[in-house]
Amino acid sequence: MTRINTISIVVPVYNEQDNLPVLFAEIERAMARTDKEWHVIFVDDGSTDNSLPVMRTLAEKHPSARYVAFAANCGQSAAFKAGFDAATGDVIVTMDADLQNDPADIPDMLAQYERGFDMVIGWRAKRQDSLVKKLVSRFGNAVRNRLSNETVKDTGCSLKVMRTTMAQRLPMFTGMHRFLPTLMKMQGATVAEIKVNHRPRRHGVSKYGVWDRAKATFFDLLAIRWMQKRSFRYSIKEQK
Repeated sequence: MTRINTISIVVPVYNEQDNLPVLFAEIERAMARTDKEWHVIFVDDGSTDNSLPVMRTLAEKHPSARYVAFAANCGQSAAFKAGFDAATGDVIVTMDADLQNDPADIPDMLAQYERGFDMVIGWRAKRQDSLVKKLVSRFGNAVRNRLSNETVKDTGCSLKVMRTTMAQRLPMFTGMHRFLPTLMKMQGATVAEIKVNHRPRRHGVSKYGVWDRAKATFFDLLAIRWMQKRSFRYSIKEQK
């Protein structure tokens, strides 16, 4: 059993001004069901709307709301990395800012983590996306699993729980946020999957093109394969 005391919830943000107050309120309600200390770290990825002023207001009103703001757009992997670096909790919870991830799933994921895993990842069994997006995602997931020798049902779900010390050691490059379970396993992490809720987007639009993302992911897969083949772990028997 692994006891969690403090939690850092990392949320990359790009032009999600209308979703942030709702998301924070939902996180508050979800975390009230636990006995954990927690805080949210919003990472503004160079938003061009009022996302940053909304984050400032949340941080002024709520001690559990924090933020990091990029000077320019750097991408989701960079936003996750900045959030990981700023995290002080025993575990990191990651999720999207678009309200499609449901904070109500977090307590169950934390309970699963405390059973002795290093990472728990969400599986969107009933995705609320367009048919094209679902088909492309399903195909991409199958290709990723095939080339990286994985069995993950839903690598694209941002709702994850992971051990902070391991997350902060991850090699993060552009696109690497799509392979967090694989990167964690390369450190020896044990990973569990759990079904989570998935909701339609309420405000704003998706920031990622389906086909552009599929093309980029293929080249990222080649990097992952290289890292898998060249990575190593060691344990020290004796030292003086």
